Amino acid sequence: MSADSTSPRPARWQKLSQTTQAETPIFKLDQARFRHPVRGTEKNFVVINSPDWVNVLAVTPDGRLVLVRQFRYGTNAFSLEIPGGVMDPGEDPVTAGLRELREETGYTGEGARLLASVHPNPAIQSNRSHFVLVENVHLAHELDWDPDEEIEVSLQPVEQVLEMAHSGGITHALVLNALMFFEREWRAPPRVPPYSSLRSRGKSV
Repeated sequence: MSADSTSPRPARWQKLSQTTQAETPIFKLDQARFRHPVRGTEKNFVVINSPDWVNVLAVTPDGRLVLVRQFRYGTNAFSLEIPGGVMDPGEDPVTAGLRELREETGYTGEGARLLASVHPNPAIQSNRSHFVLVENVHLAHELDWDPDEEIEVSLQPVEQVLEMAHSGGITHALVLNALMFFEREWRAPPRVPPYSSLRSRGKSV
C-alpha cells in the first residue's frame, strides 16, 4: 500500500477465456470469464472489442482548429468534433490521423505527432483512442467521405474552441479529452525549432 492509501490494493483477476457472442461491422461483443486470485470465484463479464480510434487536432498557421460537424446516430443529433475515425489493424496512429484528416476535411500539414493515447471506457472496452497533433495545415486534397458521411468542415480560433469545450458547446467525451491534452501544448512556453511553437502562433489570433 502507498503511504497515502487508506484501503488495500485491489487484486488482479485472472482471465480464463473469452468468446465472441455477437459481431457487428464496428465491434465484437465478447464474454470474458475471470477468476479472482484470492477468493477463487469465477464470473463472466462483457467486453466490447473494437479497433483503435484516432482523433486529430489540426492547427492552421494563423491559429485555428479544423472542426467537423456531423449527424451522430447514437445521440440522434449533430455533434461538433475534431476529425477522426477508426484505425486499420496495425496502423500507426500518426499515419491514421493524417489519413482521416485528409479524407474528412481535405487538409494536410506538417510536424504530425502523437500527443496522447487513452482508454475510452476500460470497464467494458478493450481499445484505445489516440490523439494526433498536426500543425500548419492547409487545404490540399479532395474530400473522400464514406458513403454515409455528410460533414460540415469549419475553422475556428483555438481560444474559441477551448471556450466551447469548457462551457458545454462540445460534448463528445473523446474530443474533450483530446482538447485537454492540446490545451497544455497550446499554453506552454514556446520551444525552439524544429519543435512546436504553438503559443507564438496563438498570440496572432
